Amino acid sequence: MIDRLVLGNFKGFQQAELPLGPLTLLTGLNSSGKSTVLQSLALLRQSYEAGDLHATQPPRDDQGARRPFDTADQGFLLNGNLIRLGTGEDVLHEDFTGDEPRITLGVDEGLNRYSWTVGYESEQNQLPLLDVDLPYTSEGPEGLPAGAAALIPAFFVSPFQYLHADRISPAEPYPRDHHTAVTRGFLGVRGEHTVNFLRLRARDEVPEGPLRHPRADSGLLIDQVAAWMGDLCPGVDIQADAIEGADTVRLSYGFEGSLGPTRRRRPSNVGFGLTYVLPIVVASLTARPGSLILLENPEAHLHPQGQTRMAGLAAAAAAYGAQLVVETHSDHVINGVRLAVKQGRLTPEQVVLHYFRGDGTGVDVVSPKVDRDGLLDQWPEGFFDELENTLDQLIG
Repeated sequence: MIDRLVLGNFKGFQQAELPLGPLTLLTGLNSSGKSTVLQSLALLRQSYEAGDLHATQPPRDDQGARRPFDTADQGFLLNGNLIRLGTGEDVLHEDFTGDEPRITLGVDEGLNRYSWTVGYESEQNQLPLLDVDLPYTSEGPEGLPAGAAALIPAFFVSPFQYLHADRISPAEPYPRDHHTAVTRGFLGVRGEHTVNFLRLRARDEVPEGPLRHPRADSGLLIDQVAAWMGDLCPGVDIQADAIEGADTVRLSYGFEGSLGPTRRRRPSNVGFGLTYVLPIVVASLTARPGSLILLENPEAHLHPQGQTRMAGLAAAAAAYGAQLVVETHSDHVINGVRLAVKQGRLTPEQVVLHYFRGDGTGVDVVSPKVDRDGLLDQWPEGFFDELENTLDQLIG
């Protein structure tokens, strides 16, 4: 699990160290730095998966000094299948610290600390690697000096999902990509492979534990998805089928009415929210201990009650051992997590809350703590106080 994230001269952050937990909530005004946190983690994963980021420590001599190593074609890949950040000019902090423009991203996993520093090239979408700082083995592989082999961060290779705020909309056909959906187990940043994944993995078992819905027909993934979706829209069931002769799959919804099951309906005829939230439900239910899930605005297109219950699902995934980093603008999501703590489904230590305040050039972060009763130790100005402010004006 990632315990701490370090940002240096990256976008709105001149220098920042942010603790992360099993369930980390990022909230604050627009353009205050929340998305940057998710993007930094996605950038590291994207660069590693593309083979553009060193996972080896430079070898050391007998005195422990680093020897030069080849950094050709290594660095941060700004544009890839997870995120597209533009060029160096788009990601360097305007008032960078240091004598030269450099960007550093680092993570802590337990006692292991990892850090990568890249140079600045204004028009390039790959920023060249200048230095790495990784934990290394006391004995290198046979024939290599000690320290030549470094430990790979767990989040580089662990099960991973990143769902953008711009997710799939109601439609009939969705992509049918076996490699992405099954071999990689990746739902796509828009959740576009969710339907095909669900079609192929419908009979997988959701393990016993906090993710199992108590009212589901069975432990099968398809029934568990239907049960959790039923918390958002009672009586719903889901079906995913291949379209014969095409590289696409079809999604449909059914409902249990007072006179029995209704005819199946296309996603476009049941409202936006169900389809928009489906990738989040599937990502959470298929999470395993050690998984990393990055979520943007899980509350989008959901009724307040659904937002609270979505928070409960995120809490269940964290309780099962996954790590979730969630960007949200919803007090219902915040309160749903607080309720999970009060009810004992999560411990206070498992929840980290960061409130971002920024002016476009810098970021200030306040981190209220949750106690065992779900109460916060501070309520900073601007932190979900709009209802109170509006009521004061209405009755004043």
